[in-house]
Amino acid sequence: MVPVVDELPLSRIVFDEAIYPRKSHDPQLVQRYADALDAIEARQQYLSISADDKLLDGKHRWLAYRKVLDGDDRTVKVFRYDVRSPHEQFQLAVRLNSDHGAQLSDDDKQQDAIRLYNFGYTYDTIAETLSVGKRKVSDWLSRTVKEEKDRRNRKIFDMWLACHTQQEIADAVGCPQQTVADQIRGFTDSVLQNRSGKAAAEHATGFEAPIYNIWKQQEKTPGSTHFGNSDVRWLDNLLYLYTQPLDVVVDPFAGGGSTIDVCNKRLRRFFVSDRKPIVEREHEIRQHDLTAGLPKVPRWKDVQLVYLDPPYWKQAEGRYSDDPTDLANMPLNQFHEILAGIIEAFALKLTDAYVALIIQPTQWKAPEKQFTDHVAEMLRRVRRPVEMRFSVPYESQQCTAQMVEWAKAHRQCLVLTREIIVWRV
Repeated sequence: MVPVVDELPLSRIVFDEAIYPRKSHDPQLVQRYADALDAIEARQQYLSISADDKLLDGKHRWLAYRKVLDGDDRTVKVFRYDVRSPHEQFQLAVRLNSDHGAQLSDDDKQQDAIRLYNFGYTYDTIAETLSVGKRKVSDWLSRTVKEEKDRRNRKIFDMWLACHTQQEIADAVGCPQQTVADQIRGFTDSVLQNRSGKAAAEHATGFEAPIYNIWKQQEKTPGSTHFGNSDVRWLDNLLYLYTQPLDVVVDPFAGGGSTIDVCNKRLRRFFVSDRKPIVEREHEIRQHDLTAGLPKVPRWKDVQLVYLDPPYWKQAEGRYSDDPTDLANMPLNQFHEILAGIIEAFALKLTDAYVALIIQPTQWKAPEKQFTDHVAEMLRRVRRPVEMRFSVPYESQQCTAQMVEWAKAHRQCLVLTREIIVWRV
């Protein structure tokens, strides 16, 4: 089928999970595409859509556009295919995603083969659409029942780690709530018996235990770019020091998604939310504005650590929104009052647990570049026992030449200090 080249606003393109053959995406690939959209367009690697504007091919590029535009809209060129029925749209989407670009995973191909079979396509057509041999299709379909059950159980486990309720999980996987409850009991008995999983959960691999309370790092851990996200290794240290496998971690400023990654690696359950999650992880992060109240965590008694990485007042002003209720846009006293209130509200929900806050004094963007010590203010306002304070300074490379010249001219020192305060509650 030959498409026509068309133009339309990006906001009109519809992502319909029911007809798209790729069930996950790579956040780092989205970032690379976001950095190279002009070159992608110059090569005429346009998005492919159906007659009714549904995305058929190019999910990573579509997410890259959304990331770059950040809520704005623009006209983009597309390849439009005259397909209208769901099964035709799905088959063409499978074919396009199998022909070029980031290849479908074997898991995606197997699931697509099962769906094509359920739509009534023959083994020959399925093999040709997926660019695989007929024998491979036969093998995939012969294991459908067992593998579907394994996949269902994996999704139950993943959703349980992400602190979804049993009913939410049952609705998502299409099984009774009792089945979900039985599976969860099995997870808690067996998940740490796996040797490699147990080693990661106990920080026995890929980790250097912190000995001192000064944590320095020359380079940031690779991952998606998100303004304000702290390094994942700081959280990994806190998991090692203050949690056990399968404990619950709450992160209400989780916009970049790194908390999800490290908790999955260390087998900690997690409840993550953010006022504005990054586009490529909005399907994993609950959208919630903490200034409107605490998130609705299903079981507070299971929470062992609350990790707070808020906007550092004026340092983030206007970066997330222009809303005056955004922490970064508040007057100083209101910022301190709201942030201390958040810490206290979490503390009232917890028993024998920890609240950790990472924050830096404001200087360069403060009025008249006045040193503004948020750390001291939180210690004054939050009347809870401090378990530990960690120094996690920035490297001097973050200071621009303009900042250095100002410091020299005014005989001032630039602020590199940043702290993690841990309260026992």
